[in-house]
Parts: sequence; C-alpha cells; structure tokens
Amino acid sequence: MYRLVTISRFLVSLAALVLCTTVAVSAQDRRQNAPGEFDFYVLSLSWSPSYCEAASERGNNGRGTQAQCGGRPYSFVVHGLWPQYERGFPEYCQRPSPRLARGIMSSMLDLMPAPGLIYNEWDKHGTCSGLGERAYFETVRKARAAVKIPEEFLQLSEPKTISPDDLEAAFIKVNPGLSSSAIAVTCDSRRLSEVRICLSKDLQFRSCEEIDRRACRRDQVLMPPMRGG
Repeated sequence: MYRLVTISRFLVSLAALVLCTTVAVSAQDRRQNAPGEFDFYVLSLSWSPSYCEAASERGNNGRGTQAQCGGRPYSFVVHGLWPQYERGFPEYCQRPSPRLARGIMSSMLDLMPAPGLIYNEWDKHGTCSGLGERAYFETVRKARAAVKIPEEFLQLSEPKTISPDDLEAAFIKVNPGLSSSAIAVTCDSRRLSEVRICLSKDLQFRSCEEIDRRACRRDQVLMPPMRGG
C-alpha cells in the first residue's frame, strides 16, 4: 500500500512538472531571440531624479552613476528602446554582440547620460532590432523625438506627488494619438521609476496590454525634484 501511494505521488509530481514545462514553452514566442523578428517597441523613459536618489540610498556612487547624477540636472532620460512580442520579449539576440563604436555611444549621451547604459542597451535590446548599431540608435533618437514631455516635468524644482493615472493623463494630453492603453507608469516602493510608451515599428503609438498589466498599482508616486531644485 505504501509503495502504491509513493508511486501515485511521484506520478502527480511528474504530471505537474510536465504541465509547468509546457506552459513555460508555450509562453515563449516561437521567434525567440531572432533579430528583427518582433511586434513593437517600448520606449522606456526613466525619471532620473528617482534613479539618482535610489542610487544614493544604496551607496552606489560609482563612475556610471556619477555620469547621470553629477552636476547636470536631468528630468526624463531614455532608459531604452526595447523590441517586444505581444507576449514576452527577446534579449541578447547576438552573442557575442557586435562591438558598439565609441563614437556612436558618445553621440547618445544627451539622451542616455551613462556610457554603461548605452553599451548594455545595445547588447541586450539593440541586437534584437535587426538594425545595425547606427540605425538602431538613430531609431532611439526618432522614438524619443516622437514623444513630448509635459511642460510641468521639464523643470521640476520641488518634490511632486502624483497618481499614475494623472501622470499618464499629462502625457496623453500633449501627445495626440497616445491612449491609456499605450502607456504605463512603473514605480518602486514609493517613487516614480519610468514611463513606458508602446510604439509600432514605424514609431506610431499603439496599445500593449501586457506592458499595461505590469504598471504601477500605487495610488500615488513621488517624483523627487531635479538636481538644484
């Protein structure tokens, strides 16, 4: 009897393992990590004061952090432009990735003020775009130019508490064609982290249910002021 119970438990565990494996495989896009094979982009705009405040709390004052959190005041900066599937996303589509030219990296520092970030974004996301390095970062620049930042966030000199819905509404108001289904706000335990906007391959606003589902669920988020505020 004990032997039969043990075998039954083993078979149940095996069935559960097979089910989990099947679900994991089905959740992975069939095109997984094939360069250029994706459905849309996410433009991720990081609220730089939140990043710098969190880095300071962690004692992270290395060269990479100082590049962004030094003397110049930044508001929203580009975290990245990420190829996406309708479910999931590709990453590190070429290993080793083609080496990014230093001149291209330097040309992006006005939008992405940290060399390490730019190199990492190319390795992890740019290689999945199907574009060469220069064309990819030109696309990053065009995507950023397609999104207008609301005026009230460009020179924020005092801490601001705002609901994610109101933050989304501010972006929607100044970006014709942008809808609530195409934008998501992310946060940490209390601060605004990022605004993520979904764009088609030709950089038009488009809905993205999965990105929206991963949005911040807090009633209010804090926006620390820009440096010098």
